[in-house]
Amino acid sequence: MIWNAVVVALITLGVGLILSLGLRALPTVRLQLMGLAALAVCLPLTVVLLSGWVMFHMGDDVKILAMLAASATAAMIGGLVLARSIASSIDSVRNAAVALSHGDLTVRAPETGPNEVADMAESFNEMAANIEELFDVRRELVAWASHDLRTPLANMQAMLEALEDGLAEPADYLPALGDQVRGLTVLVDDLFELARIDAGALTLELDASPLVDVVSACIRGVSAEALQRRVSLASDVDSEAVARFAPEKLERVLLNLLTNALRHTPSDGTVAVRVEPDHETVRVTVEDTGEGLDDEAERRMFDRFWRSDPARSQRGAGLGLAIARGLVEAQGGRIWAENRPDGGARVSFTLPAA
Repeated sequence: MIWNAVVVALITLGVGLILSLGLRALPTVRLQLMGLAALAVCLPLTVVLLSGWVMFHMGDDVKILAMLAASATAAMIGGLVLARSIASSIDSVRNAAVALSHGDLTVRAPETGPNEVADMAESFNEMAANIEELFDVRRELVAWASHDLRTPLANMQAMLEALEDGLAEPADYLPALGDQVRGLTVLVDDLFELARIDAGALTLELDASPLVDVVSACIRGVSAEALQRRVSLASDVDSEAVARFAPEKLERVLLNLLTNALRHTPSDGTVAVRVEPDHETVRVTVEDTGEGLDDEAERRMFDRFWRSDPARSQRGAGLGLAIARGLVEAQGGRIWAENRPDGGARVSFTLPAA
């Protein structure tokens, strides 16, 4: 008797595994779930019915068989309802993906259903938001780059036409033409630098050195502008702070941050550079006593071509801070901006400690 039960159990298990593998051939998740529900009910029910036929000769215990049939039907209905619910959650994510592939960047999937489906919808929504932001940045890049290229080209064309018409002497416009060409050269060089950073083609040799010399050189580099703006410069560099960095690239980062801080600090204000060890990194901070950062500036100040001034100041193309972020990350660090508790802005970045 026991061996008969074992044989029946093994046969049932084998048949169940074979049919379960066969369900994978169904084309949709809904059909697979429905098939699994049917298999989970029909297979044990079939075994029970066969056992009942052997034990009760089909009629000796109709009540037991009726209860089994009723419970199997209830299980079947429950399985179908569950399959419908799971498939509907997956369909909502699929529909959102189809809409995104057709160009609707604002589409989002409802984060409902089982945990796995909800997590998938959340990941999809995060991906969709990143794609939308990427397309917005690309549109801004084209628009702002066109503006920054068109303005100096228009100026140069006007000056050349004036020279051709004899309205001015070459000596009158040659210095201005040289300035325009140098400005375009800087812009093109910055765009090329950003392209190398984005492509991961920027290779840097990192040397272990103290930061005091680089900080001092950058302070001297902006001292004339600080004097003109009547802004005080200060530095606080830990003598034991030794980091791995590329000196020329780090100097460019610091000069960009100092220049930006000076432009947003009123007269009689202060701009300071602080360097201190921070666990396995060295943290460099540029602080100012200016107006601080609004929410948009704190979030977007490292975006290329972004300017906090709606009037679009003509000083620079808005690439300096974007390049600074790329250079810091290329040296194994990270950069962020925040407001100081006592007023003003603070931009910090890290470098790997030596």
